[in-house]
Amino acid sequence: MFFQLLLALTGSVAAVSSPDGKLKINFLFPETTYNVCYDGVTVLEDSPLGLRADFGDFSNALVPESVREFTLDEEYSLETIKRSTIRYKANGLAVLLKNEQGQKIEVEVRISNNDVAIRYNVPRDRDTGCIRVLDEATGFRFPEGTTTFLCPQSDAMIGWKRSKPSYEEEYKADSPMDTASQYGHGYTFPCLFHVGDSHWVLLNETGVDSRYCGSHLSDFRDGIYKIAFPLPEENNGNGTSEPAFSLPGSTPWRTITVGDNLKPIVETTAPWDNVKPLYETTHDYRYGKSTWSWIVWQDASMNYGDQQKFIDLAYEMNFSYILIDAGWDKEIGKERMKDLIDYAHSKNVDVFLWYSSSGYWNDIVQSPINVMDNSIARKAEMKWMESLGVKGIKVDFWGGDKQETMRLYEEVLSDADDHGLMVIFHGCTLPRGWERMYPNYVGSEAVLASENLIFTQHACDMEAFNACLHPFIRNTVGCMEFGGVMLNDRMSKNNDRGSVRRTTLDFELATAIIFQNPIQNFAVTPLNLQITPEYALDFLRSVPTTWDETEFLDGYPGKFVKLRRRHADKWYEASIDSDGNGSFIVY
Repeated sequence: MFFQLLLALTGSVAAVSSPDGKLKINFLFPETTYNVCYDGVTVLEDSPLGLRADFGDFSNALVPESVREFTLDEEYSLETIKRSTIRYKANGLAVLLKNEQGQKIEVEVRISNNDVAIRYNVPRDRDTGCIRVLDEATGFRFPEGTTTFLCPQSDAMIGWKRSKPSYEEEYKADSPMDTASQYGHGYTFPCLFHVGDSHWVLLNETGVDSRYCGSHLSDFRDGIYKIAFPLPEENNGNGTSEPAFSLPGSTPWRTITVGDNLKPIVETTAPWDNVKPLYETTHDYRYGKSTWSWIVWQDASMNYGDQQKFIDLAYEMNFSYILIDAGWDKEIGKERMKDLIDYAHSKNVDVFLWYSSSGYWNDIVQSPINVMDNSIARKAEMKWMESLGVKGIKVDFWGGDKQETMRLYEEVLSDADDHGLMVIFHGCTLPRGWERMYPNYVGSEAVLASENLIFTQHACDMEAFNACLHPFIRNTVGCMEFGGVMLNDRMSKNNDRGSVRRTTLDFELATAIIFQNPIQNFAVTPLNLQITPEYALDFLRSVPTTWDETEFLDGYPGKFVKLRRRHADKWYEASIDSDGNGSFIVY
């Protein structure tokens, strides 16, 4: 038996192990705690479980009533992540618990060889048909001496035009657990921990949709980190911080990826193993590379002539797309967009268009605004885009992690699929299993991305360090729309002013392999056709953006990374380091 339920005078213990027997989780009741061990080493000490609801407290003194066991053996295909075919094998345990008032909740766990996934299932009990979750007790107590690789959760309503939080803060690497977060609000998922000298733990969540909020990790208090809900100030105060759903219902999965090396961290598929598609698509979405004038030429390029130049560049580089960024509706106009899109199609180039997510929760002036947040306007706009053959949208400047915002993400995705549109999110939250849940979802920024190289020299100085973090943390749990491969030496149109790039050319090219996103908006400009070595241009013409297999070879977060990815019968191997050096080979 892979699980056990031991009843004793002092309480109950429920335990379940991974198929290979190395990873084990133990639940203790009525203490209402759990711990996690890997190959005999404790990586999470006794940590709290449970939640408080509007109608009852399920965070302490819970008593088991029944246990159900199950196994999972599933194979699925997903073109947009680090592997195209995934075999998911796990053991499962669900413990039905009751509190002192006799109210019930179920703790469900799935455990594969390196991943634990935990959620709460709330039955419909008596006359109660819905739940408001006031807070979660779920916590994580790491052994003393554990170090952290964390990104702080920012204040709400700060930054450009009051558009934060946007998951664009700076990581601290190998910090002690008692290091205070920058803003005092804890940390954004995913969160990486180094336990002792050999073990690693990655915390994340997946399966967040319109029925819950996006959560984050609290600051380290009283020896633990806890699940924390969005700040009340997010979205300019609109919407509640407390999620609610109908009963019976479930919370999202909280995942714990464990290994005695970094390979399970980089190669994990936990974000997608534990979710299902929410709708079927009738469209055949095509992925590839894209030009993007705004990243180097900025706002001044949002005119008809410059966009033609970047369409021509896409044609010369054998790229599939052009991303036409903010302001096109004013500088080009909807009437002329048909001519521009027809021109792109004549060059065998398809089009993505930029939109603001809204305007009522921030001060954004970049347009189009007040379209994507309104169902009537949004559907009409998407019908217009479909009539012109537009293939996708980039939706920017989101307002936080409240359930209201998660509902809007889902509505945009669902409506877009009705019109054959792929969706990129920018200035946004972390994707939480969305590649599998929403078939037209392409990727999210949710990282301190390439635009910052244009804005500050500090970002250029830190580029190599940050790039050596992403494969272990941000990019390992979801597609990352970084918009990189900066070929200019200087961050300006004519390569003669602005911030100075600190990385080598081969470093930039290697990130086309290191960073994973099924549509890559590369920072290539027409000038690069003249000043960039031909081998580099040829590589960018041929490098794929979807992968059949990913293997971690070596590395340490923030210092260096070496991995390889397979597309069809070719392997693409790349390495980068924090000094800005890089290399790649194809075989």
